[in-house]
Amino acid sequence: MSHYPTTSSVNKQDIDMMFAEKPTIGHLVLVILILLAAMCAQSTQAAGPHKLWYDRPAQLWTEALPIGNGRLGGMVFGNVATDRIQLNEETIWAGRPNNNANPEALEYLPKVRQLVWDGRYKEAQDMATAHVQSNTNHGMPYQPFGDLYISFPGQEDYKHYYRELSLDSARAITTYQANGIEYRREYIASLATNTIAIRLTANKKGAITLNAHLTSPHADVLIASEGKEIVLSGTTSNHEGLKGKVTFTGRATATTVGGKLTSKDGVLSITNADEAVIYVCIATNFKHYDDITGNDTILSKQQLREAISQDYATMRREHTGRYQQYFNRVALDLGSDRFPKLTTDERVLHFKENNDAQLVETYFQFGRYLLICTSQPGCQPPTLQGIWNDKMFPNWDSKYTTNINCEMNYWPAEVTNLSELTAPLFSLIDDISHTGHESARIMYGADGWVLHHNTDIWRVTGAIDKAPSGLWPTGGAWMCQHLWEHWLYTGDISFLRKVYPTMVEAARFLNQIMVRHPQKGYWVICPSLSPENPHPYGASTAAGVTMDNQLVRDLFTHVIEAGDLLGETTTLTDSLRDKLSGLPPMQVGRWGQLQEWLDDWDNPNDTHRHVSHLYGLYPSNQISPLTTPALAEAAKTSLIHRGDPSTGWSMGWKVCLWARLLDGNHALKLIGDQLTLVRDEKKKGGTYSNLFDAHPPFQIDGNFGCTAGIAEMLLQSHDGTIHLLPALPDAWRDGSITGLRARGGYETDMEWKDGKLKRTTIRSTNGGILRIRSSVRLKGAHMKSSQANGYHIYEIKTKKGQSIVLFEN
Repeated sequence: MSHYPTTSSVNKQDIDMMFAEKPTIGHLVLVILILLAAMCAQSTQAAGPHKLWYDRPAQLWTEALPIGNGRLGGMVFGNVATDRIQLNEETIWAGRPNNNANPEALEYLPKVRQLVWDGRYKEAQDMATAHVQSNTNHGMPYQPFGDLYISFPGQEDYKHYYRELSLDSARAITTYQANGIEYRREYIASLATNTIAIRLTANKKGAITLNAHLTSPHADVLIASEGKEIVLSGTTSNHEGLKGKVTFTGRATATTVGGKLTSKDGVLSITNADEAVIYVCIATNFKHYDDITGNDTILSKQQLREAISQDYATMRREHTGRYQQYFNRVALDLGSDRFPKLTTDERVLHFKENNDAQLVETYFQFGRYLLICTSQPGCQPPTLQGIWNDKMFPNWDSKYTTNINCEMNYWPAEVTNLSELTAPLFSLIDDISHTGHESARIMYGADGWVLHHNTDIWRVTGAIDKAPSGLWPTGGAWMCQHLWEHWLYTGDISFLRKVYPTMVEAARFLNQIMVRHPQKGYWVICPSLSPENPHPYGASTAAGVTMDNQLVRDLFTHVIEAGDLLGETTTLTDSLRDKLSGLPPMQVGRWGQLQEWLDDWDNPNDTHRHVSHLYGLYPSNQISPLTTPALAEAAKTSLIHRGDPSTGWSMGWKVCLWARLLDGNHALKLIGDQLTLVRDEKKKGGTYSNLFDAHPPFQIDGNFGCTAGIAEMLLQSHDGTIHLLPALPDAWRDGSITGLRARGGYETDMEWKDGKLKRTTIRSTNGGILRIRSSVRLKGAHMKSSQANGYHIYEIKTKKGQSIVLFEN
């Protein structure tokens, strides 16, 4: 992968930085290669660089630009006279190690179940809230570190302002002119070091003068100077009776060319420097969900020493190289940029009227950028807000909501070629399989492990919040779906062998708590709910809801299949087969809808944001217009009645659902609904100026859901066949995409013109039988061909590492 700056970032200062020391032949060669790379990119990428750009500083948090390296997050405002970088560190959470399972649940769950059988749903729900849900705490909030403020005396008046987030190089940039001098600021959250760095330059020597200080919303923080550093330390908050015990320390210092650097009373001052680089490091005492014995003081010192031990040019080069190793794997081209002079927020404002396909490209790549920034191996998974949060007590605590949102964060990971970035999720799953074992025993008297609809950094697995949302014991099944999907995409048998026990124990728990429905005779989970959606009897508490049945079907089936693949035998298998044979089938209701509940309760006027019963359509593969057309039509009817406009993440899910229904035009219509500019925090759904998804407030899952949906419009592989351009909208007449991944270990490039596939290259990483579905006839390889459902079907024997090139016939 190239480590050189892309076209959006090649400029004179980039090259000048390489000659801070005496130039060498190596420097000259590097400059030539950079310029050649820029020329090549300009000639081959009609759409140009991918970036967010603006002609004014950010005033609101949702206008600031996000940078991150998995551990550290920064929101860059780009204000001229006093810049602000709002800072997060991924392990700064309230509270301390704990689990929150309610021991009363063991006695009361049978009573709640009986009330459900008796049709007394509201009483059942109230009893569960009182005696099943956690009686200690409902999870801890993710909290900010604070802010770095940098003031620049005498720069109140300025012109020619510009700020940018380069998605090609993971840098934020601010430029402007003040007092006749051109200034430039560059911000990175280095993937090579645990550092946020800000490089400040000007076109006049001695022009960099500033004062920088750290602040925090936490109580009783200590702010001081140590040598030429500024330091802020504190402890996280108490919450719901649990004492905060995460200690944190942030440090900042600078290096300069020329000028003078001092630190006094917590203020870092630079006077008359030619250029300067500010380095920020943050550390905590968190080591593991059950271990907070780290020393943040020592660790923060070590991190800062490491950061300043290398020059900025080296740090940035290594950062860009590591970033582009991920980012450059996938390129989407939907045509030339027709609106290059419109700022990003203006493009969002006018998206529908302009049919701005290049903004779709940018939005797609922005989702991939966010995942790279928030989900690095060895780090925590992204929360509801990724790693960016400026509030002490954010909405829903910015935890891990596991009845859709946490899972949605990872929908684009495999298909958009970021498979390694699933590691933090898999680490969380391993953690909760241990804490969930304790909760399963305490609450249900069952073996295996349970996850309800929420968890946090302490990996709590008790039932969180009140019963209308929290009485849902099937979160573990959905988590295990990601383990299975990783196996399908990679074919990594050692990974499957490693996670197989986790899947088995999740299935063991659900197998033990399932009961026969006294009237219908099916095996069901009771009590449970269809996430957060009340049914007509004044409650959400119910038995045998459609989503639970779909989740159980997936988990039990995959455990059996994995056991066969691994040659593992378990006494559980026969019981799982029995439960599968006795599960309620998916049902079509009285107005043609896919039933959300076991009974035909659906209201055709219900526009609830959750569409949980459509899990079987996406992300699962239990419903398909090609293999189960009646169920697909019922799912479509449900989707139409739910409506399009909704919360941001809900619209992201609906993009995926319409893509699975092979309706690219409707999927694009949902993208347009998603790309509706939100400036009012109370407006339902849409996109903020900085492209963050608006629930509202900001939730990152909508960004990830929409990125996954765009990929799903172009490539699908969930039914054993790679479907090329399955839901291409009419508006995307010409285009190309490279690097999308398909299940079975395939990587796919495609070019299309006039709405028809012209060429595809499919690389086989594992070998095996490649099956392709296409709307056009293909040629170019020895293959078996047939037709089904109006499509051309091809089978090709592939070898590991082989590339298959096919053309329209």
